[in-house]
Amino acid sequence: MFAVAVVSRYLEQPATEHWTAVKRIIRYAKETADYGIVYDGATAEPLVIYSDSDFAADPDTRRSTSGYVTVHCGGPISWQSIRQKIVALSTTEAEYVAASDATKEAIWIRRLMKSVGAAAVGHATELRLDNQGSIKLNKNPEFHKRTKHIDVRFHFIRDIYSKGNIIINYVPSSQQLADILTKALPRNKFKENRRNLQIIK
Repeated sequence: MFAVAVVSRYLEQPATEHWTAVKRIIRYAKETADYGIVYDGATAEPLVIYSDSDFAADPDTRRSTSGYVTVHCGGPISWQSIRQKIVALSTTEAEYVAASDATKEAIWIRRLMKSVGAAAVGHATELRLDNQGSIKLNKNPEFHKRTKHIDVRFHFIRDIYSKGNIIINYVPSSQQLADILTKALPRNKFKENRRNLQIIK
């Protein structure tokens, strides 16, 4: 998904390298056509959403890429890879913006599952981040000099957290399932991340 998001930025003026990348994507889709997502129907575990971001990796705009994946019953049920609309001034800010996007998704899924009587919404949705600075910023409502420039619309996550609808926990980068949505990974790391998402043959 990350690769598709990147090449789609060059639809108006594609170059040879973009066409080469598209052919790789098509080849990958063909080679993995018999892969699928495996869910564990025996458990009704609470929702878990992984959120991640790169930092200013887009060479043209210096914008960061947000990625999140929502996991339920062992497999992903929603995911997104999207370039942020602002230029983040730090890794913490980029991760904070990504966490805000993930929280919006968590709220929407909680409402959807509540409407169908799913048991998972009886618990807080766990948001897993691999950036300690972002976690502190999410949990701490105090005014910080180094973050006062962040648009107020991203701060709603603190309100959702204070109401107990989400809990925020740290996850090591090696276990960050949204990593695959924010950057190009080495082949072995990509396969490991894909396997951990229960996307298997």
